[in-house]
Amino acid sequence: MKTFSAKTVDEAISLALLDLGGQSVEDIIYEVIEEKKGLFSKKATIRVYEVSDVIEFATGYLKDVIESFEITPTFTPTLKDDIVRITIDSNHNSILIGKNGRTLQALNELVKLATSTKFKKRIRILLDINDYKDGKYHKIISIAKRTAREVQKTHTDATLEAMPADERRIVHNALSKMPHIKTESIGNGHHRQVMVKYID
Repeated sequence: MKTFSAKTVDEAISLALLDLGGQSVEDIIYEVIEEKKGLFSKKATIRVYEVSDVIEFATGYLKDVIESFEITPTFTPTLKDDIVRITIDSNHNSILIGKNGRTLQALNELVKLATSTKFKKRIRILLDINDYKDGKYHKIISIAKRTAREVQKTHTDATLEAMPADERRIVHNALSKMPHIKTESIGNGHHRQVMVKYID
């Protein structure tokens, strides 16, 4: 992390962007740690976090949670398409995955919420264990394409089972170029589903 000081917060942000080179204000994570607006003197200081800071916090948080179950984890973090991907390995991977991946999904939601709260910005995090997520994505894509082909044939809309945001995103992307097919997320919270629609 780095700190930048100037007369105003906007000026401090400009200094940070200049130092980081080529980034926009939407790309950086920062917090105001000091702002003085005196009559004769003004000063603002911001703290700018880097991806490494986000990863360090997220893996530290996960380590504390997982070790509370007396499980020893190791982490392999990467950054791809603005998503922090963390692969977990442990002596009890099946426990951390849980039935139908529910424990892994719960861990994912926990660390995403904690990290987004810490850095006051929506942070996209994806956890995986033994390529479980990749395997599940392939299965979901297969089901979604089969459903879409049926919708093309019958012209009757269909709705897939409820799934988390990352899996819905995979479905939307997988079906985006299929002719006469449109996808739409419906429902709320954990009951959110993808509807596959026929369009002329």
